[in-house]
Amino acid sequence: VNSPTAELKMREWWVHVGLICIPLVAVYLHIPPPQLSPALQKWHSSGEVFHFRGREIFYRDSYGALGSSDVVILLHGFPTSSFDWNKIWEPLTQHFHRVIALDFLGFGFSDKPRPHRYSIFEQASVVEALVAHLGLSNQRVNLVSHDYGDTVALELLFRTDQNRTGHLIINSLCLSNGGIFPETHYPRLLQKLLKDSSFLAPVLTRLTNYMIFQKGIGDVFGPYTQPTDAEFWDMWTGLRYNDGNLVMDSILQYINQRLKHRERWVGVLTSTFVPLHMIYGPLDPVNPHPQFIRLYQQLVQRSTVTILDEHISHYPQLEDPTGFLNAYFNFIHSF
Repeated sequence: VNSPTAELKMREWWVHVGLICIPLVAVYLHIPPPQLSPALQKWHSSGEVFHFRGREIFYRDSYGALGSSDVVILLHGFPTSSFDWNKIWEPLTQHFHRVIALDFLGFGFSDKPRPHRYSIFEQASVVEALVAHLGLSNQRVNLVSHDYGDTVALELLFRTDQNRTGHLIINSLCLSNGGIFPETHYPRLLQKLLKDSSFLAPVLTRLTNYMIFQKGIGDVFGPYTQPTDAEFWDMWTGLRYNDGNLVMDSILQYINQRLKHRERWVGVLTSTFVPLHMIYGPLDPVNPHPQFIRLYQQLVQRSTVTILDEHISHYPQLEDPTGFLNAYFNFIHSF
């Protein structure tokens, strides 16, 4: 006969197992996505959608400076959204006639189809379609990009330099921290698991909860420029919107695409005559200093470079918006 203490221990053990399992099961079965904060709500309501191949793409288009005809288009990174540009949005509208940003397919407030073969090429076509939709196909545009957006920008630049149908007229390109060179790019562990393990990925995408996300994002921000709780939560909300956590593994194929199409994308960077600038936060663990910037300066000799303060990491436009803007305006005024 079981002693009462053994029974008690057993019951305690089940309570523990239950406590561990409940959140996991809840996440697995889709806890409803978090509510939009007032800041995100405002961003969302200031935007619009257009249709690309039957999918809704969210974008913001602000008219700013009078007496200027300049247009700037902002291309965000993985796994976040156009909201990454919110800290530099107002100053840009004071400088440019139009400031435009979109959420790529699978990100932020845009549709997140699954299953779907996400690719850099398709995202570049999304940008071209948006520019056509806004009637800007014959207008010179300035591109600013970050992370995943860097690679989309390089594909757009390739199409422009090759004079492909539907290409943009690119006036300038400003890149920022991103894995432009596969050889100096160190993706995070979760990214590696998601992009390469077909059987683990569906489980991992469902089990990635806020704590794991917060740790992962916190690791690519500098120690003195960490997002606030509200900012972390806004990033997570953008990711969870339309079940975006379930397409991460698909989107992450871009890391493999970068390797496969290195000649095309690094090639255009080294051969283009479009004015180029790189704004770099040197504490970036994904594209570490000094290997990344050394290689960049060696290969992309026509580009100018701004290296921000030593404690700025992978998200310079959020960690040091003033430094980012100063660098960008200096670049824009230089040609």
